[in-house]
Amino acid sequence: MSKKKAEKWGSIREFARQNKGLVAVYVVLRLLVLLVMVAQIFNKDYFNVFLCLLTLVLFTIPSLVEHRLHIDVPDTLEVIILLFVFSAEILGEIRAYYLQFPYWDTMLHTISGFLMAAIGFSLIDILNRSEKVALNLAPVFVGLFAFCFSMTVGVLWEFFEFGMDRYFGMDMQKDTVISQVTSVELNPEGKNVPVTVPVESLVVNGEEWDLGGYLDIGIIDTMKDLFVNFIGAVVFSIIGVCYIKGRGKGSFVRRFIPTMKKREDIPSGRKEQ
Repeated sequence: MSKKKAEKWGSIREFARQNKGLVAVYVVLRLLVLLVMVAQIFNKDYFNVFLCLLTLVLFTIPSLVEHRLHIDVPDTLEVIILLFVFSAEILGEIRAYYLQFPYWDTMLHTISGFLMAAIGFSLIDILNRSEKVALNLAPVFVGLFAFCFSMTVGVLWEFFEFGMDRYFGMDMQKDTVISQVTSVELNPEGKNVPVTVPVESLVVNGEEWDLGGYLDIGIIDTMKDLFVNFIGAVVFSIIGVCYIKGRGKGSFVRRFIPTMKKREDIPSGRKEQ
């Protein structure tokens, strides 16, 4: 074995020794994804095979960020990201947890809002503290950026869901049964005054649907997702502002905020890149 390979394996073993919990989670989740992928291959469900491959790719993003961009991703944040991806793709989509557990999607969107705020907060905080960038935002504005970043990502995701539903018939924006309709279009006098009409029966193409109402075509699901994303973003933004004002005093927040690696921690072959 060459000296370079020996040093590489040595660094890997050292990393595994120092981060036993993270490595254990990473290995277990990858094995579970591989097992699910093998099962989907036997079932000839190639779309789910694609989801498994996508999950494995997404698992590599935190480590790529650390090694390529020299950003230290806290173990707690990395574990949450891995579990989030696994819960969304494998449990949510393939195992159909979105249908089996009504609040599964709500939980993930809340966590997503929290995580995206953490990432947005880290991006601006790193620039704010960099000597190479002429940027010096007050803590409140850093928190505001984190909030806006999280909400923007949430909105873009809802655009993606709408596009997949509209053009590929995926039904990512789950429908909700509504038992009554409130609209000015139902006002018998044509006035701009909303009228509420209960939906007692529904007939589609001559066939009566016993749903207890009509389908809202994903509007409530979209607004609910944005609302819980809002909650997650607000919570982390407030915590982040308090963290900056106390700079480093809280150990809890540091578990979720990536930071630039110190120059001495970057491998010598990459410092000049």
